[in-house]
This record gives sequence, C-alpha cells and structure tokens, in this order.
Amino acid sequence: MMLVQGTTQFWQDIVVGLRLDLALKLVLAVLMGGAIGLERQIAGKPAGLRTNILICLGSALMMDLSMNLAGPDGRVGDPARLAAQVVAGIGFLGAGTIMQAKGTISGLTSAATIWTVAAIGLTIGAGFFLEGLGAGLIVLVVLLVLGNLEHRLVRTQRTVPVTLRAAAATDFALLEQVIHDSGLKVMTRDTYDHPRDRVFELRLKGPAPQFDLARDLLLERADVLDVTLH
Repeated sequence: MMLVQGTTQFWQDIVVGLRLDLALKLVLAVLMGGAIGLERQIAGKPAGLRTNILICLGSALMMDLSMNLAGPDGRVGDPARLAAQVVAGIGFLGAGTIMQAKGTISGLTSAATIWTVAAIGLTIGAGFFLEGLGAGLIVLVVLLVLGNLEHRLVRTQRTVPVTLRAAAATDFALLEQVIHDSGLKVMTRDTYDHPRDRVFELRLKGPAPQFDLARDLLLERADVLDVTLH
C-alpha cells in the first residue's frame, strides 16, 4: 500500500514539476485550433491554419496562467478577469477580418470562428478537456456541413420585387441587358412615367447573390437614380 502511494505521489510530482497538465492543454488547443483553422484555410479565408492555432493556444495559455496566478497574499487570482480580457481583446482581431464593399459585408463567419476558437482555448485552459473537444467538433460540423448547405441555399433561384428609378425617358432595353448580364431574368415589368424620372416595378428571378451584383452594376450607370430590392 505504501509502495502504491509512493508511486502515485512520484507521478504527481512529475506532472506538477514538468507541468505536463499544461502540455496536454496546449497540445489539445493546437489540435482543435488546427482542425478548425485547416477548414478555414481550405475555404480560402483570411484567418486560416496558423491564425486559429495561435488564437486557441494563446487563449489556453492565458486561462491556465489566470487559474494558477497567485496574488501577494497567496490567494489565486480571479480567472474570470483574464478570461474576460481575452474575450474582449479577440474582438479587435475578429473585426479585422470583416470587410465591407459596395454595401456587402463579408468575413462575419471568420470573425465568429475566431471568437469561438478563443472560447475553446479558454475552456481547454481551464481544464475542461471533454467540453473543449466537444465544442471543437461541433464547430467543425457547423463549418463543413452547414457551410455546404448554406452555399446551396444561397444559390437557389429566388424571385424578388425590385423598384428601379431612372432618368426620364430611359430605354429599359439597356437596363435589361445589364440585368441579364448579371445572371437575372425579368419576369414582369410595369413602367410609370413622371416629369422628372421613370420608375420600373420589376420582378426579377435568379440566384440570390446576383441581386446585389445587378444592383451595383445598375447604380454605376448615369441614367439610373436608385435601385431598391424588396
């Protein structure tokens, strides 16, 4: 019995002395951050393999430090404080992946992934290995499975009412060519002439992403005053 206790104490001293528990946390953080980052890298996103690994690894390290950091009186500090700073600070990195061009916002999924990877790192750093592993697997399912489903839904055909306001006496044939080149089809058209402009009430059909493209191309024309998608 004494031999067993002595052996157990020996291995406990090894784990504490060499911080093997921290090594396990960091390795798991690298695996989870790497798996998610690999998916982002393959998808061609700005926050890829190395970025997600470093975020998850750094979060795990900061959480472990927070849980083991002792104050002047010997008491362990509040782990929630450092964790809260990580969550707030990671928002600046996530904001850097969000871009806006011509009214279209991109990079929201990458920003959300960065924030979630940081949360996974904090979870692993706090010693909740199973929870961190489970969360990492769920994120991969969301990115891989739901990403393909989302892409299919976006590419589905939609019919959208559109109000197009152009200069007076504008020839619709020229505008219809722009719409057609954008991958959309004009289903119905009503024309209303006013002293200062001509309004076309349209119903357009086509893939969802093409509506924003058609709007931007139409607005580049000098004879188009406004385009509203309903």
